[in-house]
Amino acid sequence: MNDNTTSLFWNAGWAAAIQRPSEGFHKNWAQEGFADQTVRQIVRVTGSGTSARIKLSHRYGTAPLELAGATIALTDKGAAERAGSVRPLTFGGARSVRVPAGEEIYSDAAEVHVAPFESLTVSLYFARPTGPASFHAQAYATTYRAEGDQLAAADPAVFGETTVSWYYLAAVELADGGPARDDTVVVFGDSLTDGFASTIDDNRRYSDALAERLADQGTPRPVLNQGIGGNLLLNDSAWYGDRAGDRFRRDVLDQPGVRSVVVLVGLNDIGFSEIELPTYRPNPDQSPAELIAGYRELIRQARAAGVRITGATIMPFKGAEYHTPTAEAKRREVNAWIRTSGEFDAVADFATALADPSDPDALLPAYDSGDHKHPNDEGYRAMAAAIDLTTL
Repeated sequence: MNDNTTSLFWNAGWAAAIQRPSEGFHKNWAQEGFADQTVRQIVRVTGSGTSARIKLSHRYGTAPLELAGATIALTDKGAAERAGSVRPLTFGGARSVRVPAGEEIYSDAAEVHVAPFESLTVSLYFARPTGPASFHAQAYATTYRAEGDQLAAADPAVFGETTVSWYYLAAVELADGGPARDDTVVVFGDSLTDGFASTIDDNRRYSDALAERLADQGTPRPVLNQGIGGNLLLNDSAWYGDRAGDRFRRDVLDQPGVRSVVVLVGLNDIGFSEIELPTYRPNPDQSPAELIAGYRELIRQARAAGVRITGATIMPFKGAEYHTPTAEAKRREVNAWIRTSGEFDAVADFATALADPSDPDALLPAYDSGDHKHPNDEGYRAMAAAIDLTTL
């Protein structure tokens, strides 16, 4: 790395959990990858700084990845960048970089003045075929693609193709010339954390609402979202990422300045076994005792790292495709343990906050996105409001 990178103390700005290439819920480019194409991705940071660097992940690659060039800029609107803000990104001083299969790499520092809740645009040009791309399937943010090297393109119209996934981009870290912070909050789990059904490009996940609430209370802190739609506590999935226990260190404990994590996972472990769908496999019948053992492993890892861990109760899902009496009984038993065991440092009772008072096994209709298990934007705001900020 150049001295301009090693002399800085890096803080959390934005992050996403990286997954194996798969078809996912929406059309995406993960399995086909890229060849002589530019990918433009937009992320909203919850930190601030005068310098930025990116982390690229080739975790699930099987051959080296060649990146021919990259830039970072302040976002204007859509694929447009703010005039005068575009900066080239280098890697060890070079504009191009070769990332070995299974590895991750940081860029050098680039001068970028960014405030909390501003968006950054990261553009990556791949001259040669990449093969299948490590990615984050459910970004709920538009990613753009153009043919050829369009790193310098000022006209957003050249980016005529879109998806709602992020590719290779695992983190944006920020520095302001000051010391490193130790107050990062990570929210960790499945699609309920990832923000399924939230409004695309509006940053309405519960992590966004939590960061905004912290800022409104005069205690601004970086909040990183490390949810993966479909993620399981106890089993790996080709579609839905490595199991929570296996990815907890890299996605939570290895994040810069992490002090606190909110864990919301287990619904899919309960529900997948109640229905036979190819995309829901593996779907073994997991007992509440097995789920509790999985939570205890996360608690153990967090405690060993000195990170506070909040356990979130599993929200109602009556009316969803895998709601059955068996699944409901498991949810109630697991939630009772989360609430009363005292094993987490704190509890976020999302289940109570979002339940319909007239039918506590169901989401309040005003919070239901329509599938009876995922909140809408207002439901995600209610989740953030249910967290005691003093416990983070």
